[in-house]
Amino acid sequence: MNLIQVQGYSATSTGAAVLPLILLIFAFSRWSGGLVARYGARGPLIIGPLIVAAGFALFAIPSAGASYWKTFFPAMIVLGFGMAVTVAPLTTVVMSSVDRDHAGAASGINNAVARVAGVLAIAVFGIVMVSAFGFTLKHELANLGLSSDVLHEIQSKMIKLAGLELPSNLDARTSVAIRTAINQAFVFGFRLIMLICVGLATASGAVAWLFPVNLRFERPASDRPQVSAETA
Repeated sequence: MNLIQVQGYSATSTGAAVLPLILLIFAFSRWSGGLVARYGARGPLIIGPLIVAAGFALFAIPSAGASYWKTFFPAMIVLGFGMAVTVAPLTTVVMSSVDRDHAGAASGINNAVARVAGVLAIAVFGIVMVSAFGFTLKHELANLGLSSDVLHEIQSKMIKLAGLELPSNLDARTSVAIRTAINQAFVFGFRLIMLICVGLATASGAVAWLFPVNLRFERPASDRPQVSAETA
């Protein structure tokens, strides 16, 4: 929504802009999954979320009209690498925490928790975004000296965020001023969401740091090489 409504990207350009995030997760997942076998689970599950937090912090910097390569691209790279370091080790830990008979249930629970978390994030962050956007836009519009009818019409469409349509009877100068205020209000809400994500990612790293057991991935006994008495 930021890239399309505020930055003016097309749908195709927006999809391409997110590709570095996806490609990094794809490219480094196998490598990061192996980190659990070598160093245990706590390291990747502490460092990964902290890198994710740094990526979200970078997303909070750009304003309207910022260059992609200097703003969103570095944020995508950092966030993608952080997610790559986090997701595969987390899945490895979940799957290696149970025996083979319960692997399907563990995978299902892991996926269900991820999906529920995603739905809740959209719902909760959506409420926060609309509230922050509306609060900021009201203050921005108050300084423009607009008529009560125009203010009421704009405020009735705030749920559309930066995609809301302006009244057709406005002059060009007023339209530009209102559109600027809308973009600024959206960026404020977007930054607030990103900072909340920074806090959540940091908190998840803290949980991993406080976790009492340093889990390591080990193959089940049936898969380990059998050592005979003669070999011993």
